[in-house]
Amino acid sequence: MNTMIKAFSGAALALTVAVPSFAEEFRLGLITPPPHIWTKAAETFGAELAEASDGEHSVTVFPARQLGNEAQMLQQLQTGALDMAFMTVAEVSNRAPDFGALYAPFLADDVAHAGRILRSDTAKGMLEQLPAKTGVVGTGYGMAGLRQIVSRGEVETADDLSGLKLRITPFDPILDFYNALGAAPTPMPLPDVYDALANGQVDAIDMDAELIWKLKYYEHADVVVQSDHMMFPMVGLVSAKVWSQLSEEDRAMIGELMAKHVDSTIDTYIEMEQGWLDQVRETGTNYVEVDEDFFGDAVEEWNTIWSEKSSVLEELREVSKSTAEQ
Repeated sequence: MNTMIKAFSGAALALTVAVPSFAEEFRLGLITPPPHIWTKAAETFGAELAEASDGEHSVTVFPARQLGNEAQMLQQLQTGALDMAFMTVAEVSNRAPDFGALYAPFLADDVAHAGRILRSDTAKGMLEQLPAKTGVVGTGYGMAGLRQIVSRGEVETADDLSGLKLRITPFDPILDFYNALGAAPTPMPLPDVYDALANGQVDAIDMDAELIWKLKYYEHADVVVQSDHMMFPMVGLVSAKVWSQLSEEDRAMIGELMAKHVDSTIDTYIEMEQGWLDQVRETGTNYVEVDEDFFGDAVEEWNTIWSEKSSVLEELREVSKSTAEQ
């Protein structure tokens, strides 16, 4: 059984008496569109859970923010109004700041290295904080690869990002990073990004390779910057209230199957991320590759801020070093 799930079952639920299994149709929310890898993983999880439970349990997947944005879905998870979610660690980090350390700039050398960090005992151990701090049970990590920059204007140096309205996911780690660069980070939900970039409502966006390619953001860009500056983790969540009503057998089954399918997204991004970027390059879009030096003092400024906000940042750096070349 997943170590975190076992620990939570034995500690936080120690006062909860065992309950029998019961048939349940679970509702699982995501912000990603139907074709997205996270959504497909959620659907596969639901199908396998139905098979493993002999039809006693099923999962209805609600993609594309049908149940609200991530902040709203997390509130629903806390009350038990929503059963499950595949959610960016971004929203979790807004309530459990230690998780912001997973967004440390250049913590991972590449997408495979990011996967090794997320699969480490240190990262998995962080999930044990979630029931007490956020009212949810975390089953395991997935991810959406590494972050890149798409800009309507030419970008030759980091100074070219200064003052630009740059779309971000609304959470503190990435806000702090772009503030350190002197950009004007602009939180915006995913469904609004394409039109905002097309009509100039934003000057640039921070985005993963999959959506840059599949949603054709590059069509409205003067340059795509492959910077690989942050990983973008995802976490599989179950409402702690719902979890407490499950039998030990069902907790084990649901926890292990969800962990399996969120983890599968890591392998998918490792396999496919560079291919998406190569296809963007082949369209003839201006395409540049940069490294940590491109961002100047912004990386160190972020590190200074987050060394005080997160108690696990240094430990994750040690994990990064130990898993760098495997």
